[in-house]
Amino acid sequence: MRRLVKWLAAKIRKYLLPIAPLLFLLIAGPLGYELLEGMSFLDGLYLTAITITTVGYGDLAPVTAGGRIFTILLIFSGVGYVMYLFSQITETMVEGGLRQLVAKRRMQKKMTKMQDHYIICGFGRIGQEICSILKENSRDFVVIESNEAVIEQLDRLGYAELKGDASDDDILLAAGIKQAKGLVTAVSSDEKNVYITLTARGLNPKLFILARSSGVPGAAKKLERAGASRVISPYCIGAHRMAHIIIRPTVVDFLDLATQVGDLGLRMEELVVSRQAHCVGKTLIEAGVRKKYGIIVVAIKREEMPMIFNPGSETKIMAGDILIVLGESSDIAAMADTL
Repeated sequence: MRRLVKWLAAKIRKYLLPIAPLLFLLIAGPLGYELLEGMSFLDGLYLTAITITTVGYGDLAPVTAGGRIFTILLIFSGVGYVMYLFSQITETMVEGGLRQLVAKRRMQKKMTKMQDHYIICGFGRIGQEICSILKENSRDFVVIESNEAVIEQLDRLGYAELKGDASDDDILLAAGIKQAKGLVTAVSSDEKNVYITLTARGLNPKLFILARSSGVPGAAKKLERAGASRVISPYCIGAHRMAHIIIRPTVVDFLDLATQVGDLGLRMEELVVSRQAHCVGKTLIEAGVRKKYGIIVVAIKREEMPMIFNPGSETKIMAGDILIVLGESSDIAAMADTL
C-alpha cells in the first residue's frame, strides 16, 4: 500500500503539477468572462482558449472595460505559460527521442565488439539476480527479452539488451552468440528453454549453456539432450539450501561468507593458470601461494580428471588448472595478476 501511494505521488508530481496552472486558467478564464461580460461558460472557455494560444479569431471579444483589463491580465499570465509548456513538451520529446536513439546505437556498437560475454535469455526474477551478480563482477552480458515493459526497465538500468524471441537465430546472432562465452536461458517455460537451448547449441557447438528447469520430472533430461551444459532447478536448490540451514547452519554461514564479498573482504574464487604463469610446474609450497598471498587452495580442477580436494603442499600446479581459492579479495587479485 505504501509503495502504491509513493507511485501515485510520483506520477502526480511528474504529470499533474506541470499542467495545474493551465487547468486553473481554463477554469478561472470562463468564470471571469461570465462575471464581467455575461458570457456563458462555454463562450468564456472558447475566448480563454483562443486568447492564451494566441489564435484570436476575433468572433468573440470583450466589450466592457473590466473584460478588456481581464483579457490583458489573461494574455500576460496565460500566453507566456502556454508557450513555456509547449516548449518543455517539445524539448522533452526531442531530447528524449534523441537520447534513446544515441543510447541504442551506442549499445549496439558495444555489442558488436563484445567478446567472451554472456547472453541472458529472460529478465524475470532469476534473470535480474544473474545480471546483478554479473555486473558486480564486471562481466559483460546481453539480455534478450520480448516484453516491452521489461525492455524499458533494462533501458533504465543501462543493460545491453535486445528485444525479441531468444529462440530466434537472428536475435542470438545479433547478441553475438558466435563469440560469447556462455548463455543462460532462464525463462519460466521448460519448452521455451528447450527451444532456446537447441537453437543456441546449433549456432555455437562449443558454447557453455546454463538452463533453468522447473523441476518437473524429465525436464532436466530433455534440456541436457537439447544441448545444455548444466541444468539448474531453482526450486530444488532453494529446498536443499533451506534443509541445510536447518541441519548444518554453521556450514551454510561459512559458504555464504566465502562466496559473497562481505565486510571482511573474504571470498572464494576460481583462478585459471595460464601457460606463462611463473608457478607452472611448481608445487603449492614452491609457488608460495599460502606464504606470499595468504590464500588457501581449497581444490584444483584439472582437465579430464576428478576434482582434487584439499590438495597437499606437494601438489604440482599445471597449465590450464583451475584453482579454487579462499582468501581476501585484495590477495586474490594480487595472485590473479601473476597468472
